[in-house]
Amino acid sequence: MLSEFQRDTSVERLGDDAPAGSEPSSGMSLRYRADVRPGWEIGEISNGGYLLALAGTAMADAVGRPPLTVTGHFLTPVRPGPAEVDIVVVRAGRRFATVRATLVRDGKPMLAVLGTFGVADDNAVRRVDGDPPQITTSSVPAAQPARPDEPPFPSMNERLDVKLRPGDDGFRRNEPPGHAEIVGSFAFADGGPVDELALLLAADAFAPPIFNSGLAVAWVPTIELTVHVRAVPVPGPLRCVFRSRFISGGLLDEDGELWDDSGTLVAQSRQLSLYPRP
Repeated sequence: MLSEFQRDTSVERLGDDAPAGSEPSSGMSLRYRADVRPGWEIGEISNGGYLLALAGTAMADAVGRPPLTVTGHFLTPVRPGPAEVDIVVVRAGRRFATVRATLVRDGKPMLAVLGTFGVADDNAVRRVDGDPPQITTSSVPAAQPARPDEPPFPSMNERLDVKLRPGDDGFRRNEPPGHAEIVGSFAFADGGPVDELALLLAADAFAPPIFNSGLAVAWVPTIELTVHVRAVPVPGPLRCVFRSRFISGGLLDEDGELWDDSGTLVAQSRQLSLYPRP
């Protein structure tokens, strides 16, 4: 039985030129039918991580391999509705395949994605200079109202089980801690598995850490989001930390680390977003 996330990122390959399960070849082009499902929005706009996972599902199906690194460029705000994913296999090698995808509606490109798909070498040299963030039992549910007059939560929060480190929800109470950082845990509310494609969503599932800096809280639309998949998560919630360090030229950065329940780094992310003019 599919989880909500798996159901809402499912795609259908169109045409019979390259049937499902066939070996990918360089230069191969495919098209998929996709539905941008409701329930994954921030306000009225579909979440960027969800859209990246939707396109990533088609890309992974095209080459029969999971994502290793995926970069999405967001061309226009996307709302729920029917869409297509146009795929081009740029190169298919023995170990890795590079794929280009465009999420399209009514002939209009909405998201451009480039990714490399394959399997990491678990037997390679390993060195990790860092540790997973500490998550306490007193963490605050991200969907728990902080004050009576708080605006409605994004609909996506109903599908997630996200908890924040105490104090990291300060922006919701107009009490930001003064550092652009958010730490918390991530899981699906229905208990669905967090696999490599779900990591693309998890990397964009938290409030922007810049909200905790003390600057104005406003919509910060994503221009570009990159996710590096480092390992397959073990069952259990992820432990995540996101930080912003630089704002310049009307743009801000956000760096993320996602660790699984065993303490393994399973993904890193970086995104560039617009910061509203004062």
